[in-house]
Amino acid sequence: MITESFLSLACAGLIGILFGLVLCFAGYRLFIILLPIWGFVFGLILGVQSIQMLFGVGFLATVTSWVVGLVVGAIFAVLSYLFYVVAVAIIAGSLGYALSVGFMLLIGMHLGWLMWIIAIVVAIAFAVVTIIFNLQKWVVIGATAILGAGAMIETVVFLFVPAATVLENPVKAALDASPLLLIAFLVFAILGIVAQVMNTRTFVVEEYSRYP
Repeated sequence: MITESFLSLACAGLIGILFGLVLCFAGYRLFIILLPIWGFVFGLILGVQSIQMLFGVGFLATVTSWVVGLVVGAIFAVLSYLFYVVAVAIIAGSLGYALSVGFMLLIGMHLGWLMWIIAIVVAIAFAVVTIIFNLQKWVVIGATAILGAGAMIETVVFLFVPAATVLENPVKAALDASPLLLIAFLVFAILGIVAQVMNTRTFVVEEYSRYP
């Protein structure tokens, strides 16, 4: 008999996979719509992981981590909606942050203050280089394809691996579940980048500033 909890988990998984697919293959075209969502989600993760790495607490294990995550997420969401350049910087920074944390977890580093410092430096570097060299379109395409592919894979992992294990080290959890997931991630990321490049050859998101 199918239980209510199973149905809830299946529905949540389906939503996560569909969101990852949209992000991976249409991220740049839906850039404006995704901005506040992206800003909030990345701000939440950044705030929570900052508390986790700096103070050695569990992911969302304390009231402080919840408060910091929600506040940072709300700030990023509002700034992304108001200012194009901030939105691009946040997306570029989130790509640098995710890639650096993922790589450090892959090579066996543990969550801690050193990982936090390295990830923040890489995130800032990605944001600055993107703005200075006017790489907005290509970084947005790459970021949405890569992080969309990652969202799909991690959603699948969440369905079969205990949440605590995934939150502790999502890269290791995915590899332990099946090495094929890494291949699937790379395939989806590459296909997403290629599809977005081909579908946006003559499409460019217009810069904006919604602040009065």
